Amino acid sequence: MADINKKFSLSKDKIKVLLLEGMHENAPQYFQENEYTNVEYIKHALNKNELIEKIKNAHLLGIRSRSDITAEVLSHAKKLIAIGCYSIGTNQVDLQASKLRGIPVFNAPFSNTRSVAELVISECVFLMRRLLEKNQAAHKGEWLKDAKASYEVRGKNIGIVGYGHIGSQVSILAESMGMNVYYYDIEKKLSLGNAKVVDSLNELLGLSDVVTLHVPETPLTKNMISREQVSRMKKGALLINASRGTVVEVNDLAEALKNKHLSGAAVDVFPKEPATNDERFESVLQNIPNVIITPHIGGSTAEAQKNIALEVSEKLVKYSNVGTTIGAKNFVQVSLPSNIDKKRFLHIHENKPGILNEINKIFSRRKINIAAQYLQTDSHVGYVIIDIDEDNSVSEIIYELKSIPSTIKARVLI
Repeated sequence: MADINKKFSLSKDKIKVLLLEGMHENAPQYFQENEYTNVEYIKHALNKNELIEKIKNAHLLGIRSRSDITAEVLSHAKKLIAIGCYSIGTNQVDLQASKLRGIPVFNAPFSNTRSVAELVISECVFLMRRLLEKNQAAHKGEWLKDAKASYEVRGKNIGIVGYGHIGSQVSILAESMGMNVYYYDIEKKLSLGNAKVVDSLNELLGLSDVVTLHVPETPLTKNMISREQVSRMKKGALLINASRGTVVEVNDLAEALKNKHLSGAAVDVFPKEPATNDERFESVLQNIPNVIITPHIGGSTAEAQKNIALEVSEKLVKYSNVGTTIGAKNFVQVSLPSNIDKKRFLHIHENKPGILNEINKIFSRRKINIAAQYLQTDSHVGYVIIDIDEDNSVSEIIYELKSIPSTIKARVLI
């Protein structure tokens, strides 16, 4: 019977792990250390056709920000059980299409928090002191030794839009440098230190010497900073965007910089970014004085990439080994103990009445005792986990589970 069971519970060396875009070597190493030896590690992004071909046989997929996992691509991923985004965001994946195919998507919301926060604070200092212009002049042999339009950050007001993991870290660092911290968030958050919450975005814009953005990409945040919002900012203020490229209307920002309403800006993310380092980058913000433009490097530090590689790989392995979905961006949250000395059946289905009853009938007909059962649902999907004692009818059980109408995925861990 052991040979029959193997058809339904893949051994770790048979589980295909596809890692793209050259994330930190800790990722493939972590899979190898946990007995996932069938790892394909590709150091660049794939074009659409290459991605479709590669994803056909993958069980676990790891990507960064340049792989576009659309509903069309997912339609070819018949074996895929989970996706790991080795990044803070998950906008490169169609989360709804993934969920409806029973594929949880994991990311790393904490691991590069410090890296982004440090970049923002350093850019704040650079812009306040106009170091870009003085540096460029010195390289040309010019000696611009003066204090004109050069200021300390101490005593200035910094306005943080989005007081989440990164925004709150920026808050701590800014306050330690003597800045007055204000923030605006659509959700109620606990203020750290002496940070003060304001009631509206417009209020924040009007009182801040520096505005820094730390919000996700959603319909609500698209072009949330455009001509109207920029006009509400203090004359001579600074804008920093290290969140998402769609959050700022860059043409309006460029106009405000050229007409001197804003004295500087730092932008790390753009509405359209090159797919590879070989592709030429163009932006309306190029060649404007006191503007820092960087190639989406907020989280690009050795420490952050190492931590991201471990965090996401751990989540993928835990889901594969145990079924735990804690941390998934698009899936019901289930925390599970290890299934020691038990057979664990995992059933993902459309959330319709009667499914749990059909599942339980399969075990009751066989007079099988259910040692533990877990269920979580949302409006679209249900996730059931059943632990049973030793039994020799695994192949028949998994066949029947897959035969239940509205089943999306079913697998067994032995």
